[in-house]
Amino acid sequence: MAIATVKRIVFVCVENSCRSQIAEAFGRLYAGPNIEIYSAGSRPSGQVNPKAIATMQEIGYDLSAHGSKSLEALPQVEFDAAITMGCGDECPYLRARSRADWGIPDPKHLPPEEFGQIRNLIAGKVRDLLARLC
Repeated sequence: MAIATVKRIVFVCVENSCRSQIAEAFGRLYAGPNIEIYSAGSRPSGQVNPKAIATMQEIGYDLSAHGSKSLEALPQVEFDAAITMGCGDECPYLRARSRADWGIPDPKHLPPEEFGQIRNLIAGKVRDLLARLC
């Protein structure tokens, strides 16, 4: 009988209010039981952006239950993947077996239709990441 190994993925952006929150949500939607999904910000805003909540409500996910978290709130573990969302100089160092910067534009000032396009881009990238890790 094989022992299941838990994999850990963290999504990071500056404020932990839009992109990384959306990625965490899709990770939770798409990942199996042996994958732990986290998100955090290098300078968390303290709240999830209302536009992010609205765009996720469009697909039936309640992002209002999430909270904006700092890097210090993350468990002190080596992550299997650390994904930064396009945070430039703000990208932190986290212990991770693999890392990538997705270079996704910050949608916080975009109109709802364009915000939805960013949401869909993140969904596809999360699916691809999970397919590679599992």
